Amino acid sequence: MSRFLRDAMEARLGAARADENPGPFPEGGLVRRIHGDFTPMMCGGISALLLQMLHPLALAGVWDHSNFRHDMVGRLRRTSDFIATTSFADFAQAEEAIARVRRVHAKVRGHAAGGQPYAADDPALLTWVHVAEMSRFLAGHLRYRNPQLGPAEQDRYFFETACIAEALGAQDVPDSRDAVAAYLEAKRAELVIDERTRDVVQVLLSAPPRHPVLRPAGALFMRAGIDLLPEWAAEMLGLAMPGVQRRLVRAGIKSAMPMISRAVRSGAYRRALTRYQRTP
Repeated sequence: MSRFLRDAMEARLGAARADENPGPFPEGGLVRRIHGDFTPMMCGGISALLLQMLHPLALAGVWDHSNFRHDMVGRLRRTSDFIATTSFADFAQAEEAIARVRRVHAKVRGHAAGGQPYAADDPALLTWVHVAEMSRFLAGHLRYRNPQLGPAEQDRYFFETACIAEALGAQDVPDSRDAVAAYLEAKRAELVIDERTRDVVQVLLSAPPRHPVLRPAGALFMRAGIDLLPEWAAEMLGLAMPGVQRRLVRAGIKSAMPMISRAVRSGAYRRALTRYQRTP
């Protein structure tokens, strides 16, 4: 069994912390509280994909090596499965998920539209994907669950989840609010919007939720994902929303959260969380 994740955790958090729990993150801890909350995570996940696609090398990997036009929802599901496993499973299950992703990444190679070579296991690209995800997950939590989460806890969230990226091979992972903000600002010069980006974004925004109860709320989820983007990213994508629309989207998500929670109790993500939470 590989030790990518345990080694990354020991390097970051110490061997004692890694030995305290059967899995990467403790029951009732900050990471599990954030990652176990379906609606903010769904909105944050959509926002993360939109942000990720602004990077030409991340976009090229999706364009060349996935059937996103026919299975964008499947891509979201696979991402959510990975997050559920690394957040809630034991070390053996989490290590297996990390190793599986590393094997897939090793095969993803090519050239972007501008001719730049890319590799999915490029440490810098892995860092970009990770920061886009974690920053939007936290943004969703702050918007829809706990806007009072303090700066120290926000820093701790970034610090602890950085070990997931490091286990995948990322390097120089920003691990605090200020570091993440500085990183995103610095990356803006590398981001582009072109016809490929617009194509992928349109497919994402048109993808219906798999759960039939959630389909009427699909457009609302998408708008909430856009609302969670940094303003400059929404403007790049041509998706900036006026203030009144933002307020309506936020009110709609908040009012729908109880219904959504009931609807997804039997969904795949909730079943995965329940299974992992019951793992001895």
